[in-house]
Amino acid sequence: MHCRQVHVSDTKTPARTVKHESHPVILFDGVCNLCEFSVQFIIRRDRDAQFRFASLQSETGQQLLAQHDYADDTLSSVLLIEDGVLYRKSRAALRIARRLDRLWPVFYYCLYWVPDSIADALYDLVGSRRYRWFGKKSACWIPDVKHRHRFLDVRADENPLP
Repeated sequence: MHCRQVHVSDTKTPARTVKHESHPVILFDGVCNLCEFSVQFIIRRDRDAQFRFASLQSETGQQLLAQHDYADDTLSSVLLIEDGVLYRKSRAALRIARRLDRLWPVFYYCLYWVPDSIADALYDLVGSRRYRWFGKKSACWIPDVKHRHRFLDVRADENPLP
């Protein structure tokens, strides 16, 4: 799998540290069609550009996982790093919804009380079938020029692959 990424030397940070300012970071499966759709959905509903993104397959994504000592089932879950804390599965999705525009924060407040075991079971059901239901790419998705600055693993000056 190929993912375009920022090289550590380009970020001017130490080899094992990825800085993402004060923005929450969403780590996603870069070859999953459902995950790509979800990222585009978030971008359209995040007018203040709060979120930054990185594919789980990228060097940047792997460095962020290492910084948070996380290696468990990484490709089957969306992950959110917010205020130094790593959230996964349904908790990550709800915390993302809480920061979106319009009525999306209502989902957070309505579903926050659902036990993790139930919410994560539903999340896992979709997650385990996402490639079958929505398909998969042979290479990671590259965002358009307008949004590249929000992706930690894509340099803003890079051109997408032909």
